[in-house]
Amino acid sequence: MRARGVQERQMNATATKLCLSVGLAAGLWAEDWPAWRGPRGDGTSLETNLPVHWSATSRVAWKVPVPGQGHASPIVSGERVFTASALPELEERVLLSYERATGRLLWQETVVKAPLERKHTLNSHASSTPATDGELVYVAFLEVQQMLVAAYDFSGRARWVVRPGEFKSMHGFCSSPVLFQDKVILNGDHDGNGYLVALARSDGRELWRVARPNHTRSYCVPTLFEAAGRTQMVLAGSLCVASYDPRDGGLHWIIDGPTEQFVASLVYHPGVELFFMTGGYPEHHLLAIRPDGLGNVTRTHIAWRHNRASYVAYVPSPIVVGDYFLIVSDPGYACAFEVGTGKLLWQEKLGEHHASLVSAGGLVYFLSDEGVTTVVRPGPEYMPVARNELGERCFASPALSRGQIFIRSDRHLFCIGVPP
Repeated sequence: MRARGVQERQMNATATKLCLSVGLAAGLWAEDWPAWRGPRGDGTSLETNLPVHWSATSRVAWKVPVPGQGHASPIVSGERVFTASALPELEERVLLSYERATGRLLWQETVVKAPLERKHTLNSHASSTPATDGELVYVAFLEVQQMLVAAYDFSGRARWVVRPGEFKSMHGFCSSPVLFQDKVILNGDHDGNGYLVALARSDGRELWRVARPNHTRSYCVPTLFEAAGRTQMVLAGSLCVASYDPRDGGLHWIIDGPTEQFVASLVYHPGVELFFMTGGYPEHHLLAIRPDGLGNVTRTHIAWRHNRASYVAYVPSPIVVGDYFLIVSDPGYACAFEVGTGKLLWQEKLGEHHASLVSAGGLVYFLSDEGVTTVVRPGPEYMPVARNELGERCFASPALSRGQIFIRSDRHLFCIGVPP
């Protein structure tokens, strides 16, 4: 009996190692897209097998209608796709769950029913992208003048709902949840007493809160990176650019300005050790920032900058691929810069853009408002690879996962490509 027990334990250990090795091998090429701008929050995918060429009628695995209106991007977790939408005629904001394989709508849950807030013409009443940890889905909306954050399980059952603070803005609401360890973190920059707040994933209770300066609306989703030997949560907004410790909200460093309002998220290049910020309104600035500062580093840690309007994005978030920093301005000027020097390498007009850039397999995908995806190979010269038209307006950013691209238009959710 003892020998049999030892043999069973050895077989179990071997099976466990095999499962781990298979899982690790799959992980080398297959990723979920669990939140705003993907698994790293910077628009990058590690996959190498994504579609490059498609149209409204070719290489589309499925296409399904999305009820209501919204700019929230799709997210992907296992066999589920989630997004958020607003039903103006019912004054409802809803969370939607789709079956990944077929696009079948599995459930639609009303998160908020309240009068529609005032908003900018380019905003929507469902612009915040949900986030998931594989067990719960976290989503944020505006309820009159209160931020509302909710968590749902994969069956569509509400686990908790909290209202962490007020939010007032003539341009409407957009605050996508960010996940870190046991926390859900949200940016509350608005025309009032702005704040960053961390909630417990398990029950929504408040874990920490940090006051933001200057009381000015912005919509920048914080991004998290390991930089200068510490975890940094960076964002632009409320007349500053700042880095915080996501564990407790402690401030690492801050830069004054350089302008009033921001939307685009920051990205980071670990090789040259620079953060890249683009914004905004009313002035246009592009900054490369060294990550090792403490306190106010306005005069000491800006490595290079541009303030030419056609170089700068207000809404679309940029991306870093290899030695290149790429950006597309809202009017549609795509640019590539050397990451270390800020030297402009090329500029090309692609049409108006509000979706953020994504990349995979050494290629960058630019999705325009008209639903045209221009695929570009980063390099010292402009090298277009493909131009793909869906024929529908698009404001949400694409999601990349397991050999497929998920694109939300103003009417449909598309799944492009067949999974390996």
